[in-house]
Amino acid sequence: MSLTAAVFPFPGCGKRKRPNVILVITDDQGYGDLGCHGNPVIQTPNFDDLYTTSVRLTNFHVGPTCAPTRASLMTGRYCNRTGVWHTVMGRSLLCSDEVTIADVFKKNDYRTGIFGKWHLGDNYPFQPQYRGFDEVLVHGGGGVGQVPDYWDNDYFDDTYWHNGVPKKYDGYCTDVWFREAIKFIESNKERSFFCYLTTNAPHSPFHVEEKYSKPYKDKGVPDARARFYGMIANIDENLAVLRSKLRELGLEDNTIFIYMTDNGTSTGVDLDENGFPVNGFNAGMRGKKGSEYDGGHRVPCFIRWPGGGLDEGRDVEQLTAHVDLLPTLIDLCQIKFPDVKFDGQSIKPLLYDGPWQERLLVTDSQRLEYPVKWRKSAVMSDKWRLINGVELYNMESDHGQRIDVASAHPRIVEKFRAAYESWWKSVSEQFDEYCETVIGADSNVVRLTCHDWHGVGLPDEGRLNTQRREVIPPWNQPDVRRGVRSNGFWALYIAADGEYEFSLRRWPLEVNRPINAPLPAGSAVPGGVPLPEGVSVNPVKAGIQIGGVEWEKPVQSGDREAKFSIRLKRGQIQLKTRFVEQNGSSLGAYYVYVKKIK
Repeated sequence: MSLTAAVFPFPGCGKRKRPNVILVITDDQGYGDLGCHGNPVIQTPNFDDLYTTSVRLTNFHVGPTCAPTRASLMTGRYCNRTGVWHTVMGRSLLCSDEVTIADVFKKNDYRTGIFGKWHLGDNYPFQPQYRGFDEVLVHGGGGVGQVPDYWDNDYFDDTYWHNGVPKKYDGYCTDVWFREAIKFIESNKERSFFCYLTTNAPHSPFHVEEKYSKPYKDKGVPDARARFYGMIANIDENLAVLRSKLRELGLEDNTIFIYMTDNGTSTGVDLDENGFPVNGFNAGMRGKKGSEYDGGHRVPCFIRWPGGGLDEGRDVEQLTAHVDLLPTLIDLCQIKFPDVKFDGQSIKPLLYDGPWQERLLVTDSQRLEYPVKWRKSAVMSDKWRLINGVELYNMESDHGQRIDVASAHPRIVEKFRAAYESWWKSVSEQFDEYCETVIGADSNVVRLTCHDWHGVGLPDEGRLNTQRREVIPPWNQPDVRRGVRSNGFWALYIAADGEYEFSLRRWPLEVNRPINAPLPAGSAVPGGVPLPEGVSVNPVKAGIQIGGVEWEKPVQSGDREAKFSIRLKRGQIQLKTRFVEQNGSSLGAYYVYVKKIK
């Protein structure tokens, strides 16, 4: 990785170590899910306290869904050019040639750690331990209980991946992330560190102890929202513990502390058919998670650094975004930076009331195998939003995006459409390429899951996206338990010529049950419902297809896996599997374990 010297002087550098960085990002919490933003119901005293002593980016934007936001946050680049524009289907894998924020800090002699949600790939070369992180503690996939996660994780006393190895932890997930992050901070207090603390809460399922949700249920808040708010209350509690520890360790003054969220609220508001709020609270915005309107992508972002003079409550109203944070941190920390082209820019001038030139930014929500031009898009300036290339809103006079003024401002529409055209041309160059999981780079077993299937089968086989009649794969463990009939292929790269063993399974290795075996329903979970029973499927044969060649073998009752040994040459392949029942019905193997044997 080529690094170039940073441009701006580090204030008061001397012998003082460079500032630490703690970046806290929560999942599915929106701008309106905070007391300090006017929510009349939720209680967030510790977020509110952070708000009062931080620079607040009040016009800060991300992607409308989680993995795309995280890709941009990690790289300072639009997610669409990094291989990430979906949350499943192999389109949440961060291309291996992208330089991450952890790469940058590690190259500058920072210790780097991630605690919580990664959602940018669960195999080599995508896992965080290969993307610049020294210390890694994460769940699998995009949430606890999704298919790539350890089986039957339910937010309490779960097994997570610690530096690539499964390890069981006591306690609630959010408590675990904060507790282990604090250990990392304590062990690195004498040197500079970058700590990426990325909670899966308050993402569904809304599992949380009753003591956190009951105060909201008692106020008449609907059950799901009460549990959603309860999860935020637990995060708020952990935030206080973390900040207290920083003060105790004498680290608060020289730590850049950033809090943000990954998209608009998922559950804090209900909308009508046009995306306008009908109940709950969304700070007056239209849309929520997944939406091209501001409610889908305008989120909180608080930045606090007492040693750098950023500890007095102040609003920055100019347009800013997730792509700006990496170049900004490079600037603030006075570290060397990679020889790559960022889409964002340092907002240091805005943090210190310096000169600033207005610009246009783009965000969109694709959630398809192949992106579609203009789909769920927003071209943004400080004042204007062009939505889907046709609707125009004046954000100064119409914060709720209720009055389309496109016909009154054709020149602005033309200017913004031209900006989008340029953006699309730039980001779309790799849309037909795959980010490939590498097989055979070492002796480790690679665990493939249906979460990353491409080209998922016919529209009546899986979960239908009616906007494009696209099907998404079984993405969470309840889907696996239900035996959802679906299939797709994995995009792989074989690292070396040799013989490879493919083990096709319906259940993951940690369950180790026969392919045709049912499973009992899961145990009761605080704030949730037990996982459904695992239905029986009864295949009579298994098949594997690579490059147009197919191999088959019979499956007997009680078989735990179907194994195939296949000699492969180095290079790209597409792998597809299937279990076929007596009546001809089929489904893909939800889990495939691959290793090089010769």
